[in-house]
Amino acid sequence: MRGRLAGRARHSRDPDGPDDSPDPASRGAWSARRCGLVALCSALLFALVTWQVAAHGAVRGLDERLGREVATSAVPGPLAQFLADLGNTTVALPVLLAAAGWVLWRLRRGAGNEPGGSGGPVRPWLPPVAALGALAAVPALVVPFKVWLDRPGPPRMAGSHEGFYPSGHGATAAVAYGLVALLLIRAYAGRRGDRAARRRNGRRDVAALAARLVAVATGLLNAGVGLGLVRQGYHWPLDVLGGWCLAGVLLPLWCVVCDRWGGRTGGRKTGPGAGAG
Repeated sequence: MRGRLAGRARHSRDPDGPDDSPDPASRGAWSARRCGLVALCSALLFALVTWQVAAHGAVRGLDERLGREVATSAVPGPLAQFLADLGNTTVALPVLLAAAGWVLWRLRRGAGNEPGGSGGPVRPWLPPVAALGALAAVPALVVPFKVWLDRPGPPRMAGSHEGFYPSGHGATAAVAYGLVALLLIRAYAGRRGDRAARRRNGRRDVAALAARLVAVATGLLNAGVGLGLVRQGYHWPLDVLGGWCLAGVLLPLWCVVCDRWGGRTGGRKTGPGAGAG
């Protein structure tokens, strides 16, 4: 009995044993469904907020009162200005370019170090290129709504121009820094994608914890950008929320594109007769 248990334990730790992990196709389908749900909820929320802004609804009145209170709050002006500036394309784009370049180098280097090229990304260039495409889509989505709704800005921006909904700075920050986080998480997982490496020294738990920390930090950063934009009187709160909703559509689409067309080469080990018939 003891011998059978020991043999079973050795078999479960054998990295060359049969792979009992879920089928990659089913994992990809589940991931696509989750991404689709997030994108759908974001689009519905954006439609609801846009309706309230366009119809001068009750939520818009509450939004403007909240914006005036935040603009006169005790949040330090220099800190708020620094956070608001993080939504500028001149700041967010170089950060994304640096992350995309580093991730591309890391993925290509990791693929080159794999024996026989197995387990490496099929198209390591796709995630960085798709990330730049997603950021480029932000003005294409924001500008038509600004022109259509022509919402006046807060008192500080009176007379400058019209069309403040949705916030381009809020959307730019959410998309750019969200993509940086997703690129880093994807690159980290890509270098530790094989079963044996993930089981050594609890690396799977470390990767999961790191992903959560990156996600929380990205959320806090974007919350700070939104607070800075409202505190400095550049946007109303609903403007920022609308920009975040657009990011909630673009980021899941990026994930689906990368999972669908930027997969990995044969990382699953099969038996001698696998694939016959």
